[in-house]
Amino acid sequence: MKTLFTVILVALVVNGCVDVPEGIKPVKRFKINRYLGTWYEIARLDNADERGLKSVSTEYRRNQDGDIVFKNRGYLTKWTEWREKEGRISLAGDPNIGHLKVSYFGPLYKPYVIFELDPDYEYAYVCGKDRSFLWLLSRTKFLKEDIIDDFVEKSQKLGFDTSQLIYVDQF
Repeated sequence: MKTLFTVILVALVVNGCVDVPEGIKPVKRFKINRYLGTWYEIARLDNADERGLKSVSTEYRRNQDGDIVFKNRGYLTKWTEWREKEGRISLAGDPNIGHLKVSYFGPLYKPYVIFELDPDYEYAYVCGKDRSFLWLLSRTKFLKEDIIDDFVEKSQKLGFDTSQLIYVDQF
């Protein structure tokens, strides 16, 4: 019984840890339905979930229950195989704010903060729980250089180590 209580308590504490990193403001006037669909990774800071992956994309969609689910897909060149990982995404609070939470495993959520979003939802700047998680996402496999430069500049000003960015090969 103690173990079950501990697991539940840890899950609740972790689930509550979807705060926005200090100094970062999620976008306003966000529309989750416009965000659904496929996004391609243009750049990212390395992280354990995506280490070694190329041609990374994520598809967000509503399932039959109306929940928002996603599938990350990337090519692991080391093993010459595609890797996929599925999860759920939901709003972390106000539905008009680009502050979401993602889960790959049950009640354990991580923050997903959209801090820049093209008015036409063609590209997005996203971070996670701290400044070690950062992504530049696009509806297309390639972006104009000026958008990439803007992403790097804004991210650097917000305290991200942009010298460690990985520019994702898309094929």
